[in-house]
Amino acid sequence: MGGHRTLRAVVPALLLAFAWPAPAPAQEVAQQVLATHTLRVGTVLEAGDLRAKGGDDASGRALIAAMVGLETRRAIYTGRPVVAADLGPPTLVRRNAVVVMLYSNRGLGIRTEGRALESGGAGEVVRVLNLTSRRSVMATVTGENRVEVHR
Repeated sequence: MGGHRTLRAVVPALLLAFAWPAPAPAQEVAQQVLATHTLRVGTVLEAGDLRAKGGDDASGRALIAAMVGLETRRAIYTGRPVVAADLGPPTLVRRNAVVVMLYSNRGLGIRTEGRALESGGAGEVVRVLNLTSRRSVMATVTGENRVEVHR
C-alpha cells in the first residue's frame, strides 16, 4: 500500500518538471495573417483576402506579399489564421484531368496522354495513369495539364 503514496507524490513532481512554457507577454505576440473572408479550397490568394494582426506593418505586408498567388489546400474561415501548411502552389493539374505526358532520355522524347490520379502544382510529383499502357507512373507537374515522367 505504501507504493501508491510514493506514486502520488512523484507524479505531480514529474508534471511540474515537464510543464508547458508560460505564454509569451503581450508585446511579443507573433505576426499573424488572418483571412478577411471565408476562403474555399482552391482559392488563389490575393492581397484583399488577407490582413495582418500583431507586429509591425512592414512585416505584415511582407507576409501577405509572400502568400499572394498561393492556393488554399483547405477551407479557411473569416478571421482565422492562414498558415503555410494551408497553402501550396496553384494547381496546374487536376485529378482525373487528361494530361500530356512527356518522357525524354538521351535525345529521345516520347509524348502520350495520361489521366492524373492526383492534383498538383508546379514542381509537385503526382501519379498519372498512362492511357496507352494502363500503367501508373510518377511524374512532375511542369505546366497546365503537362507532366514529365520520372525514370
